[in-house]
Amino acid sequence: MIKPRQLTPDLTVNLVNGTEWTLSKQQPENFTLVIVYRGLHCPVCKKYLETLQPKLSEFKDLGVNVVAVSSDTKATAEQTYEEWDIDDVPLGYEFSIEEAREWGLFISKGIKDEPDTFIEPGLFVIKPNQELYCASLQTMPFARPELDDIIKAIKFVLDKDYPARGEA
Repeated sequence: MIKPRQLTPDLTVNLVNGTEWTLSKQQPENFTLVIVYRGLHCPVCKKYLETLQPKLSEFKDLGVNVVAVSSDTKATAEQTYEEWDIDDVPLGYEFSIEEAREWGLFISKGIKDEPDTFIEPGLFVIKPNQELYCASLQTMPFARPELDDIIKAIKFVLDKDYPARGEA
C-alpha cells in the first residue's frame, strides 16, 4: 500500500482521444487527481464521472490535472465516452490489474453482467513530484468521496499549506 509522502508508481494509459497520458509527464501547478472507476458496467461510476464533468474547470482553476482510468478495453472505454455525459473528462483505459495492485486498489471478480475481473474505485491526489498526498480506496462502488468535498479540501490544503497525513 502506498502511504502519503511516498512516491506513487508511474502510470501510463491510452486515452479515448487517441493520446497517451503518463503521470510522470504531468506538470500540474498543485496536484494530479487520478480517479479509478470500475468501468462501463457500473451505473454508480457513470453518475460519479458525470458529476466530475462540470467540475473540471474548478479543478483546473485550483491547479489540478484530472484523469479517470479503468481496466476496460479500448472499445469499452470508447463506448463509455459515447454513452456517458463526460465529454471533457480525460478517459484512460486498460489500466492493468497488476498495476492496480501496485497502487493498493481492490480487485473484484465479476458477477452477472460485470467483466470477469475489474478494479474497484479509488481516488488519488498526487503532488507534482509524484508523491502521494492522499487517497481513498473502495471495495465496492459505493461510499466514494464527494467531488465538492475534494475541491473544498484542496482549497483548504492550498490556503493553509496543510501537510499530507497518514504516513506513519
